[in-house]
Amino acid sequence: QAQLVESGGGSVPAGGSLRLSCAASGDIGSGKCMGWFRQVSGMGRETVATMSGGGVTSLVESVRDRFSISREDAKNTLYLQMNSLKPEDTAMYYCAARRSMRCPWSQVEYNYWGQGTQVTVSS
Repeated sequence: QAQLVESGGGSVPAGGSLRLSCAASGDIGSGKCMGWFRQVSGMGRETVATMSGGGVTSLVESVRDRFSISREDAKNTLYLQMNSLKPEDTAMYYCAARRSMRCPWSQVEYNYWGQGTQVTVSS
C-alpha cells in the first residue's frame, strides 16, 4: 500500500537548477522522516539529505551550499531543490521514508523507497 513517487529529474547544463518532488501515499503518513539518496551507475548509494518529522534537516557536505530539502505536509510531499548543479551530481535520485518521525543518516533504517528519477548534468 505504501508508495513513493519521485518526479522532477531531467537533463540540465552545469550551473542549472532542478527541483525534485517525492509524493508519499498509502501507509506513509505525514510527519514522518523522509530523505533523498543518489546512486551513480556502478557505485554505492549515497545519502544526500534528510528531513525529520520535526523539521530537522541534514545535508551531505558536498551539496550543503547548493541543495535544500523541504516538505509540504498538506500534500505529504518532499522536495529537493538543487541549484548550481555540477556534472558530479549526475545520478539516479531516490526518495525514501521510514515509519517514525526520527531521521537517521543510515540508509538501512529507511522502510520505503521510490523507483528513482534520473538527474543528468552536462559539462
